[in-house]
Amino acid sequence: MKTRTEYDSMGPIEVPKEAWWGAQTERSRQNFKIGGEKMPPELLRALVLVKKMAAVANQRTGKLAAEKALAIQHAADLMLKGENWNEFPLVVWQTGSGTQSNMNANEVIAHLASQKDLTVHPNDDVNMSQSSNDVFPTALHIAGTFAIERTLLPAIHEMVSVLKELEEKNQHVIKIGRTHLQDATPVTFAQEVSGWRSALEHNATMLANSLTELRQLAIGGTAVGTGLNASKAYERAFIEALNEETGIHFVGESNKFHALANRDAVVYVSGALKALAANCMKMANDIRWLASGPRSGLGEITLPANEPGSSIMPGKINPTQCEALAMVAVQVMGNDTAIGVAASQGNFELNVYLPLIAFDLLQSIRLLTDALHSFSDKCLKGLVVNEDRMADLLEQSLMLVTALNTHIGYDKGAEIAKKAFNEGTTLKDSALSLGYVTEEEYENWVRPEKMIGENVDDYL
Repeated sequence: MKTRTEYDSMGPIEVPKEAWWGAQTERSRQNFKIGGEKMPPELLRALVLVKKMAAVANQRTGKLAAEKALAIQHAADLMLKGENWNEFPLVVWQTGSGTQSNMNANEVIAHLASQKDLTVHPNDDVNMSQSSNDVFPTALHIAGTFAIERTLLPAIHEMVSVLKELEEKNQHVIKIGRTHLQDATPVTFAQEVSGWRSALEHNATMLANSLTELRQLAIGGTAVGTGLNASKAYERAFIEALNEETGIHFVGESNKFHALANRDAVVYVSGALKALAANCMKMANDIRWLASGPRSGLGEITLPANEPGSSIMPGKINPTQCEALAMVAVQVMGNDTAIGVAASQGNFELNVYLPLIAFDLLQSIRLLTDALHSFSDKCLKGLVVNEDRMADLLEQSLMLVTALNTHIGYDKGAEIAKKAFNEGTTLKDSALSLGYVTEEEYENWVRPEKMIGENVDDYL
């Protein structure tokens, strides 16, 4: 492999000739051969954006010459448009502050910005008014905000729309409700679906609320929170330029010592992601239970036959989208645990688990976004309601006896249900044989369509 010699404060080092990175990136590449997990593209885009906004701010405050500032902005735009992320070879498992990835961005942009008559220095120019310690958490917050606002929330809203359609189509379908995996009183299938839909709507609200914290940025704190080598004017210019560029209302964190040392904002967001994962797991499990069978399970719904389900059993179809969504939920819950532990490890003026936190947060957002799109398209949109099966199970349910409570009392109702269960008869036969109701009374009182909420006052 052909190389070129690059220099940093530690001396010379050989770098691949065609690489855009420099000495500090190369040292990290050689010193941290751990795993294969690279910095997420979402974070890299945010890092490059930070460099562009810093150049704008430094120019506006008169600290950086216009020629260099424009060259840095142009180089950043080239990266953002071309997305040459192969020029960011570093793994997650590096310095806990993300310093080497920050320098990777500095070196790549300096390489692209430098011309024959213009030398742009990675530290002095691209990293002007900055430290890795405020740049990396700023990039993390920007990347998380973008990912949630631009990808995850739309995916949630898409699924909510699909579920609303499913609700509207099944307002008339009455089925047995279940609690503790046992028969309960009736519901409509639309009501059951509404529970899934409402859960996702709550999750969207939780995530939107959490962004209030994530939109607060550490920029301007530099090394330890004091803002050494930066200025308040620079911070204001950075935030102003970023908001102009993105259309999102970011603000500077008022206490930079908190902004550098604590990652509670990410913990908050991750908690909202875990809540979404929990609701997704619940919905996926409900759906695969309802689709179980098709002949030896509940069989109340049929899922799309997207692919063969078995390598040995012909014709078998499995709830694969449910399983994929459930696995994503488990991963997100695991990521949340890792983020919480990592966030607790801030020592004095800096948290040094930042690459791990960034990787796990952005993975959770990406997985949930993809899984929600997949579940909407490949499962919910093709879900078929088996109305006859729902009606059969409803008719057989012993819990319809609950409708008699206000007329004959709980104890007599329990006696009717137990007798019907033990003798394998219907509720009606059991009630009539015990003489607790007449046939006319039974027909008037035990009516599932009156037990689903609209007329619930009749039974309370």
